[in-house]
Amino acid sequence: MLNILLLGAGRSSSALIEYLLKHANDDNYFLTVGDLSLELALQKTGSHPSSSAIVFDINDDNQRKEEISKSDIVISLLPPALHLFAARDCVSIGRHLITASYVTPEINELNKDALEKNILLLNECGLDPGIDHMSAVEIIERLKKQGAELISFKSYTGGLIAPESIDNDWGYKFTWNPRNVILAGQGTTKFIENGKYRYVPYQ
Repeated sequence: MLNILLLGAGRSSSALIEYLLKHANDDNYFLTVGDLSLELALQKTGSHPSSSAIVFDINDDNQRKEEISKSDIVISLLPPALHLFAARDCVSIGRHLITASYVTPEINELNKDALEKNILLLNECGLDPGIDHMSAVEIIERLKKQGAELISFKSYTGGLIAPESIDNDWGYKFTWNPRNVILAGQGTTKFIENGKYRYVPYQ
């Protein structure tokens, strides 16, 4: 039986936990959900026989290493700055890690060791980035097979809404933490236009 450790039982975890519990019996895995709030973790797991809820503190080195050691795959839905704690232990202990967050330079530094140990550090597999990347590749590959020549590709993910539905000055649908939307938007935009990299600062 596969053991999955999911870190974080906040709002963004609800759909994933529901999905994992729905398929746990058929796919033969056990799900442990860890959060600082046991009550929150219990709300998400309920009384499902293929799950458990635990109090989990990512800053507790001993507990973190113990729980990661008992798992086969770790899914981190903690705040982005906390993924590194789990990632380092996953590489050291030899466990796979999945998160929806962007690859940071610190996570990227673990890549060589992870590859040598055949450990998967899978980042950016949420909506943005993630599903937009995967669906883009699917479309691009299909077009290539049809013999099409791709001259431009632009991705807007899921934040842009129909003009008649705009009810805020941003013209954007907030589906995640507004603070994180603003932080993500403060980086320099980089893209390729006519074969050359272009950089557009936040301002």
